[in-house]
Amino acid sequence: MGTANECRRYPVGAEPLPGDRVHFRVWAPKRRAVSVVLEPSARSVPLEAEGGGYFSALVEGVPVGSRYRFRLDDEAPGFPDPASRFQPDGPHGPSQVVDPGSFAWTDVAWKGRPIAGQVVYELHVGTFTPAGTWDAAISELPRLAELGVTVLELMPLAEFPGRFGWGYDGVDLFAPTRLYGTPDDVRRFVDRAHALGLAVILDVVYNHFGPDGNYLRNFSDTWFTDRYENEWGEAINFDGPGSGPVREFFLANAAYWIDEFHMDGLRLDATQQIFDATRPHILSEIGRTVRAAAGGRATILIGENEPQHASMVQPADQGGCGLDAIWNDDFHHAAMVALTGHAEAYYTDYRGTPQEFVSAAKHGFLYQGQHYAWQKQRRGMPAFGMPPHAAVVFLQNHDQVANSGRGLRIDRLTSPGRLRAMTALALLGPGTPMLFQGQEFAASSPFLYFADHADWLAPKVAEGRREFLSQFPSLATPAMQALLAPPGAEETFLGSKLDPAERDREPNARWYALHRDLLRLRREDAVFRTQRKGGMDGAVLGREAFCLRFFGEGGDDRLMLVNLGRDLTLTVLPEPLLAPPLGREWRLLWSSEDPAYGGNGTPEVETAERWHVAGGSAAVLAADQSVRPSPRKASTASGRDSAAEAKDAAVAVWQ
Repeated sequence: MGTANECRRYPVGAEPLPGDRVHFRVWAPKRRAVSVVLEPSARSVPLEAEGGGYFSALVEGVPVGSRYRFRLDDEAPGFPDPASRFQPDGPHGPSQVVDPGSFAWTDVAWKGRPIAGQVVYELHVGTFTPAGTWDAAISELPRLAELGVTVLELMPLAEFPGRFGWGYDGVDLFAPTRLYGTPDDVRRFVDRAHALGLAVILDVVYNHFGPDGNYLRNFSDTWFTDRYENEWGEAINFDGPGSGPVREFFLANAAYWIDEFHMDGLRLDATQQIFDATRPHILSEIGRTVRAAAGGRATILIGENEPQHASMVQPADQGGCGLDAIWNDDFHHAAMVALTGHAEAYYTDYRGTPQEFVSAAKHGFLYQGQHYAWQKQRRGMPAFGMPPHAAVVFLQNHDQVANSGRGLRIDRLTSPGRLRAMTALALLGPGTPMLFQGQEFAASSPFLYFADHADWLAPKVAEGRREFLSQFPSLATPAMQALLAPPGAEETFLGSKLDPAERDREPNARWYALHRDLLRLRREDAVFRTQRKGGMDGAVLGREAFCLRFFGEGGDDRLMLVNLGRDLTLTVLPEPLLAPPLGREWRLLWSSEDPAYGGNGTPEVETAERWHVAGGSAAVLAADQSVRPSPRKASTASGRDSAAEAKDAAVAVWQ
């Protein structure tokens, strides 16, 4: 027995060494003595105090897979390791020694993916398939690659109590939840994803811990602080007395997922609730840590930030946090109002007008410091220099689907034509598009809020959910309150599971074809693939119609026409964005009204007399080289002379 801190990979936790030896290290500054107790033998080994609140020991005769707890000041039976790598019996049970080096990776050639040009797909492992396991999820990966997805965003995996949940109440941040499989099952999923060209990023919750199974206060009183108000419980202490080991813990966790699980980055939940008055900010340090842990692989760091502060994606040396992208709630909210006609609660400050979509396409966020009536304060900050890919745009995500009250997906809340048009805007626009699981085939299953909590907590969670949804007047009515699915009911969870077989049935297959073809167009078309800053402009064409002009090289432009209302016929065209480049003509490249998607066909968009944009549709036009007959010598019958022929030739040059 002895110390071996110089050989450790991470500052805390149980790390196995050859010869059935394990080095244990834990931070417990409020304790005088700490021992590790092995189960089921009850063998107890004292850890040595290092100073600074750390205790450690190298213990012999502990094979990989052994279970253990930490006994604090002789308090029986002990507590799980705050940095446990696996909790096979849940957060209240013993921790397990895991050897990360035993997994045989095959992704040595994988280089990762940068954020530019990617398509994100958010999934919850427990409901992604009927089985809800890693092995079942692996079987679906080829279809996601075929669809055109390039980045998988996994909802949180940190161990949490109960039989099911979203994962945002995790308490063991280093332990992948036992509900979906083992740590090596996670690795197998990531390895297979990389083989298919799919990057994998993990949603991590660094703004709070769940209330059940959280034993951190038994080790230290400085994990949390009352100097900030947190929406979901106690704020984490990133900048007060005793915060050094807390910061170290989270930085180690960020590196751990990248290093030991080969994750390609992180999605950081609710960054506005991560409070840190020091410099560098903890978010900036997390970014630096992730990139260092990747060892040269490209990584992606996406933040959720409710006020949409552009500083999240500004470089750290310019005072920002250095993330790669943040979620664009403004786009989602405007889209929901346009698609459903409802503007309640946090949708109040949106109208779903064509100008909002033109502005979102050009500038990312709609609110960049203006007054926001719903919150009675200013929202956002200037973001004009933000690259287009730094804004993640979406029509669905886990929160927003569940917040519809009955967990209904957007295809149940609007017309097919409008949704096809809006999908085209989201997937071909300049932001980074994100799909939520099942969106690509209009899954019939809802996605509800589900959380299996202990008896003392479950009623409080259910009441909190009802209170949150009551901000929507329509959901605050007694009739709707009575219909809200109870979060703790197993049928709420089971009803949210996808049925992948739906994807190949009608009409689901048409929605899948729509998404697949749009993502192929985004990937293969040089103009849509580039998505460069300043490479696009837009204009309002009517009350519910607008156009976006994407400028390509040498006049190889694309024109997207979107009409969310009635048929629009334009006979007067004082809008230069509709004019084709010199020497070119517009031709139809793609239409949301293609019968293959369930559409009704696309009438000719441009004629000599007018433009026609069908209601509830989107069309993409490409600027092709003009094909016009060469001026020819007039026949005797025409009576045209050489002067008229010369005039024709001159006109042809300018056309």
